[in-house]
Amino acid sequence: MDLLGKTIKELKQILADKKISSKELFEYFEKRRKQYNTQVNSYITDISYEEAVKDVGEGALSGIPLAIKDNFCINRVRTTASSKVLDNFIAPYNATVINRLRSAGALTLGKTNMDAWAHGSSTETSDYGPSRNPWDTDRAPGGSSGGSAVSVSAYLSPAAIGSETAGSIRQPASWTGVVGLKPTYGRVSRYGVIAMGSSLDCPGPFSLNVEDSAYILQQLAGKDNYDATSSEHEVPDYIAEMKKERKMTIGIAEEYLEGLDPDVLKSFEQSIEVFKKLGHTIRNVKLISPKYAISVYTIIQRAEVSSNLARYDGIRYGNDRSYFGEEAKRRVMFGTYTLSYGYYDAFYKKAQKVRTLIMEDFKKVFKDVDVIFAPTTPVTALKLGEFAKYPFFGEMMDVLNEPGAVSGIPAINIPTGLDRNNLPIGMQIMGNYFDEGTILNLAHQFEKETEYFGVIKKGLERYR
Repeated sequence: MDLLGKTIKELKQILADKKISSKELFEYFEKRRKQYNTQVNSYITDISYEEAVKDVGEGALSGIPLAIKDNFCINRVRTTASSKVLDNFIAPYNATVINRLRSAGALTLGKTNMDAWAHGSSTETSDYGPSRNPWDTDRAPGGSSGGSAVSVSAYLSPAAIGSETAGSIRQPASWTGVVGLKPTYGRVSRYGVIAMGSSLDCPGPFSLNVEDSAYILQQLAGKDNYDATSSEHEVPDYIAEMKKERKMTIGIAEEYLEGLDPDVLKSFEQSIEVFKKLGHTIRNVKLISPKYAISVYTIIQRAEVSSNLARYDGIRYGNDRSYFGEEAKRRVMFGTYTLSYGYYDAFYKKAQKVRTLIMEDFKKVFKDVDVIFAPTTPVTALKLGEFAKYPFFGEMMDVLNEPGAVSGIPAINIPTGLDRNNLPIGMQIMGNYFDEGTILNLAHQFEKETEYFGVIKKGLERYR
């Protein structure tokens, strides 16, 4: 049976029809991992079937194997956040995301590579070597959830879990040509996720279609008593929301179209024409320039990093601080500086004030439009090694993602074509707070109309 590219929904039906067992399905992806992982370096820790089925319930994801970013704690499994500081750390408990997936019957295939501590946008700061873009292995897959994005793009898993702080789901999804969903901050529990920026981190899924992302979010969303920042906001039926017949007002902001690669701009314009054909209304809106979010994010994130990494002292667990990489050291020093006496008001407090302005700006615009549509990144995947040339590479690559990240709104990346180098181009749909249903709906409409111009199918055929 040819399983290549089967979605979660299709795999569930195959399992229900008993055409294949859950163990055989797990072994199919194990085999693909062994065949291709040396090329793309997606997984850094394997999980056996015997371990994966422990403490697993029956539910909406029964028998479905998923890849997990290596900053999610899984009981009895090595969890490193791709840093040698935690090289031998075995997690003693499950993150809430893992508990909810297991309660739904999902199996964990393995832990995926990432920028160490999630510090980066290329997966090149990993202490276990960079992941490689399946479309061109000389290029970066984006980050920090690069390994998870790669596992889906090369079909080493049917879907995967990542986390986003500035663009770490949307950006690698864009560069590897898959769907990547960042929920509203607080929609999904952060408990058991190794913290990077505590007021920014958002777990979310990668998938081959919108429905699978909606399906996974349905299992993950909701209040968690172990995470005080998780929201009690009602969780709707995302599949039902996704399938509603809707006509929307789509906002586009010129501020998000500055400095784009010509192929990205062309794809954006082509996508707008698709929405017009579908009967949606396009409206120009004014938003605060994304460049201001770079400064806000840089200050707040570094400050929170300096606090979160303080616990890794080599005394309670893990190796000592000499194992920190250069990027982690830079961020700790920057963050400590911005929080120090005499500089707190000048930097951190001011950044929080501008963050509030960005949030209010989005709220104002969402009174007039249902969603905002924009490119996910200004360029397509760059060559490996480009990261080292720029001290703020991540902020530059995530410039169009950071406003949504610092404000906490939901957003989804969808593939919209290929550039002149045959590399995927992605666009993002941003929505109002806790309105994931609307962005899933519009993304699903685009998918049905275009099938993403064949991007996902072309990517999968490379790894048949």
